[in-house]
Amino acid sequence: MSTHKTKIRLLAAALQVIRARGYCATTVDDICEAAGVTKGSFFHHFKGKEDLAVSAADYWGETTSAFFAAAPYHTHADALDRLLGYIDFRQSILNGPLPEFTCLVGTMVQETFDSAPAIRDACERCISGHAVTLVPDIAQAMVDHGLDGATAGWTADSLALHTQAVLQGAFILAKARGEGGAQVAAESVAHLRRYVELLFGVHRGPKFA
Repeated sequence: MSTHKTKIRLLAAALQVIRARGYCATTVDDICEAAGVTKGSFFHHFKGKEDLAVSAADYWGETTSAFFAAAPYHTHADALDRLLGYIDFRQSILNGPLPEFTCLVGTMVQETFDSAPAIRDACERCISGHAVTLVPDIAQAMVDHGLDGATAGWTADSLALHTQAVLQGAFILAKARGEGGAQVAAESVAHLRRYVELLFGVHRGPKFA
């Protein structure tokens, strides 16, 4: 197995195990077992669990960026339809066991925001970096609908971050609910869609496909 493949296996294992157990409850041994590598291989690539977590946050950002870049909502000609399509798409992937649809960086930052600033900062880069991808469509939708940030009291950047706040909150609700968590998360995302429609004064059907 090449060095590169070993490191990727460790990162992929970290995504899987931390999303299922949480950062604090996950050990280096857990990650090595899930990756099928030795502890020596782990420490060849990472100084420790915190170092791995920072790299895992960056890896999560890279993999999810590719996933969302290929999503179907980008094909809509209208900017607001693309934004609503993004929200619909996020709702459509809220299925399966909790670890499969909740967010790695949202999970880690809740546990480490004060104790591990390097992890916190890596998670913030990932969440804010994803929010930035929504800004051009929101800004164009504002132009198309005659909305000015100064008079509206909000900006494309603030709305983009708000979408992430709702999504992360939806993941927390899902975890708190346990069984049926995906449903309560989906309902929160549906409210986000209604809110965006109210901001733009429209009512449109599903746009994720």
